[in-house]
Amino acid sequence: MQVDSRIDATWIIPVEPADTVWQNHSVIVHEGRIHDILPSKQADQTYQARSHETLNHHILIPGLINAHTHAAMNLLRGYADDLPLMTWLQEYIWPAEAKWISNEFVFDGSLLACAEMIRGGVTCFADMYFFPESTARAVEHSGMRAVIGLITIDFPSAYAQDAHDYLQKGLQLHDQLRNHSLISTMFAPHGPYTVSDEPLAKIAILAEELDVPIHIHLHETREEIQQSLDKYKLRPLARLEKLGLLTPRLISAHMTQLTEQEIDLYAEAGAHVVHCPESNLKLASGFCPVQALLDAGVNVALGTDGAASNNDLDMFGEMRTAALLAKGVAQRADAGKAETILRMATINAARALGLENQIGSIEKNKAADLVAINIDQLDSLPLYHPLAHLIYSANRQHVSHMWVAGRQLMREGELTTLDINELAESARHWQAKIA
Repeated sequence: MQVDSRIDATWIIPVEPADTVWQNHSVIVHEGRIHDILPSKQADQTYQARSHETLNHHILIPGLINAHTHAAMNLLRGYADDLPLMTWLQEYIWPAEAKWISNEFVFDGSLLACAEMIRGGVTCFADMYFFPESTARAVEHSGMRAVIGLITIDFPSAYAQDAHDYLQKGLQLHDQLRNHSLISTMFAPHGPYTVSDEPLAKIAILAEELDVPIHIHLHETREEIQQSLDKYKLRPLARLEKLGLLTPRLISAHMTQLTEQEIDLYAEAGAHVVHCPESNLKLASGFCPVQALLDAGVNVALGTDGAASNNDLDMFGEMRTAALLAKGVAQRADAGKAETILRMATINAARALGLENQIGSIEKNKAADLVAINIDQLDSLPLYHPLAHLIYSANRQHVSHMWVAGRQLMREGELTTLDINELAESARHWQAKIA
């Protein structure tokens, strides 16, 4: 049988079935999807491929999914460091955004972020930011996959005047993108402390009608909890439950401030958590109780947050930090196992975003979103256990090849859809303006 492409790899970690590593296997790709996975010797006799990539000394995995970020904030990388969250937001980030945010800023920043993520093995990301139309345009330009947040906030900005205006513009973008093959949408109310009851309740209804997720910052700091108690006499999660948002559609980023009762409530609701360990550590926001959430049955994904608070979009770094932090917080060496952490960055994230039937694992009929990691390098040898090696030893500099829906976006470390020199010049241009 003739097919579009064949990728041979020394090791394949499919994620599903769980805790599985295949050696000397091939992935057969046809019309953007995974047609077959089989031993390479058997592939020789079964398929004729128009394109054949032989990756000796490589690990092939499903594309990583960055489940929470603000792509355009790559242009604010390093703008305000060593500050607590509310000081960082109120005194630095929000004033800078008020001055500089525009369609051009968001497109240029998002394109820079796409290039960084492609080079780091991220094939799909979930975004939340102003001018989401421009983020979507950058995603199309790069060839990546994304879930674009329809941002909602009570405060006026260059993008919209009030919560109603944000929602109207978001609904227009949803209509424009609803048949897109690589881009989908979700509602993205910024947080309980920036969105009032009426728009939150409306979002709960609209999400059901349109069958899309809801993505929000939640229980990120002690200040957020106290503000909610002072204003609403409820903790933020209880308020969201009252307003109808605590459902399997809910994706909550951060979740560092949780009681045992809230963990049980969240698990019962079937909602999802996105753990952003490095951003939480940098802003001293607290520790997400990842192992307790997993033990309770909560689906936990992984994200980087934005480059203004991380300061990168490095999911390999995030995976390693998440594994080590889980052990420290749980005080158990068997917490945050390598296999669990990889699932958080792939199939768990896909499940949170409602994409588990399309991406997140290397399985027949799923989209061919694939990443190859070259481990034949001095700083990653020797290799005994490929799956653990991926989390504890590999880094984003080892990513060599990447495909989205069968289209190659990086080969031998070189981007195929984006010009890094043009992107660097754009970043320097914005740096000069903002500084």
